[in-house]
Amino acid sequence: MIWFQLLYVYLKIGILGFGGGYAMLSLIQAEVVDRHQWISLQEFTDIVAISQMTPGPIGINSATYIGYTAILNAGYPPYIAVFGSCLTTFAVCLPSFLLVLMISYSFARFKHNKYVEAAFLGLRPATVGLIAAAALLLMNHENFIDYKSFVIFAIAFILTYKFKIHPILMILLAGMAGILLY
Repeated sequence: MIWFQLLYVYLKIGILGFGGGYAMLSLIQAEVVDRHQWISLQEFTDIVAISQMTPGPIGINSATYIGYTAILNAGYPPYIAVFGSCLTTFAVCLPSFLLVLMISYSFARFKHNKYVEAAFLGLRPATVGLIAAAALLLMNHENFIDYKSFVIFAIAFILTYKFKIHPILMILLAGMAGILLY
């Protein structure tokens, strides 16, 4: 039963996930943590952190990790849970793939249409709002931010912006700072 539920939920997330992976996070949390309780809030927070550090879009990465964890939490062995990650990854990508495929055939003809341009102008601020909502959802009691976190953030920002430190190196340095400070 969890297999069909995962397929349905991630197809829905794929269809409604406008604005990319960060915008999807609030919908993913509402479905996976709050509604179905396949994973805990702490597991969700950890998955989001891992998804940000691994290459690829955060929405797809989190779908992969959540599919694996949800099947594992349902009592299946790890080698079966891999199929859960494949299922959720496929389900979250399928609607976007089909939509882009259909739109690509007609977009060239309609891209200068005033209604199409107006729709894109309306989608931009909505996307920013969805990303802001995802950031607010991640600020919960599981992710208490103290002064040490702000110091790590400030140093990482300065090193990346001013001294052009590579982001991968910055992630590793911030992780080591977290281990030392906590």
